[in-house]
Amino acid sequence: MSTISHQTYPFTPGAEDRIDLLLIDADPSDVLMVETMLAESGMDVSISTVADLTAARRSLTRRTQCILVDLSTSGIDRLDGLRQVLALSETAAVVVLTGLDDAHLGVQAVAAGAEDYLVKQEVDAPLLARAVRYAIERKRSEETERRLVEARILGRENARLERGLLPVPLIDDPSLRHHTRYRPGRRRALLGGDFYDTVQTEGGAVHLMIGDVCGHGPDEAALGVQLRMAWRTLVLAGHTGEQLLGTLDTVLGHERRSEEIFTTLCMITIAPSRRTARMHLAGHPAPLLFRGHLGEDGEVAALPEYAHGPALGLLPGAEWPTTEIDLGESWGLMLYTDGLIEGKVGTGSDRLGTDGLVDLARAARGRVGREPTRGRDGTAGRGLVDDLVAEVERLNGDALTDDLAVLLLSRQAGAPSAGH
Repeated sequence: MSTISHQTYPFTPGAEDRIDLLLIDADPSDVLMVETMLAESGMDVSISTVADLTAARRSLTRRTQCILVDLSTSGIDRLDGLRQVLALSETAAVVVLTGLDDAHLGVQAVAAGAEDYLVKQEVDAPLLARAVRYAIERKRSEETERRLVEARILGRENARLERGLLPVPLIDDPSLRHHTRYRPGRRRALLGGDFYDTVQTEGGAVHLMIGDVCGHGPDEAALGVQLRMAWRTLVLAGHTGEQLLGTLDTVLGHERRSEEIFTTLCMITIAPSRRTARMHLAGHPAPLLFRGHLGEDGEVAALPEYAHGPALGLLPGAEWPTTEIDLGESWGLMLYTDGLIEGKVGTGSDRLGTDGLVDLARAARGRVGREPTRGRDGTAGRGLVDDLVAEVERLNGDALTDDLAVLLLSRQAGAPSAGH
């Protein structure tokens, strides 16, 4: 029959915090020896003593920090018994304390996972106390390293997943330049509730979209991906305009976790001629239009918002009117989410806003145009986006806390167009 006993020794000044220890040993004289040595060592230790594995399973708790086990105990068949102890130990360190003076068995025991192998005839109080302390610290170190490795693996998996969910533009027109900037507000995240996409369809029309799911968590990020993929599928199937937005509104209604969740969206379709476009706004800020080549000074203005519909998910049966846009020969369209304009300006409570963004964009365009390395090649758009985002962050005093997405599509007059 198994027996369980508990012995607690009082705190000794200068000793470490109390250690919860489980001793598996069926020999009463050996149990007394271990208890005496631990008491003499000055350790603050609470010992639970059991005579077999069945009792050990009942006595082991989450507080147990170390298990001392005698491999010659009845029912523990050396290495097989040790493996059973290791299987139930979880985060507790396992130290073999046995009368078997077998160096080969000791090597095998440590290789199997024991923190140490001690022979009873060779152990004194200080040695046993050090072995217990060191075993606990090694186990803690191993557990910490294991968790770090798991976190790194999980982080890499999440990073690959999130990168895979970011869109690759489908454009087959050498006259167009496509630049994006994406920064989630969640710390260490790669994906936020903002989303965007660009697709060229048969016939030459190019469709741009940018959206913002309210909120900043992983659920909002997942919903943003679902809406983007639904939008791309619908565009490739030939849907446009209000019909497309109405379908997205239905998708949002089915996929959101709460009826309070809504999504703003800006959608633009550029004609095959590349000189005109149609815009639909669903509660979203209007894009900026850069006239002329981006590497030169020119007009910068926000597109008109008078044809503006509600955000998706707010009003059943909503309508989203169309705005016709005259682009001209050379142009740039910059779509963005409100994270770019809601940053603070200085130490007060004033926000940048659309007007402030237009001023910053005009200044950034001028700086890019004065850089000879970014003159009339394809890097002007990238430089413009980088410069603009950096200036917005500088005015805010630090990196923006909201999700941020920027999509810039530009065309240079004289470059060959698709189908020409």
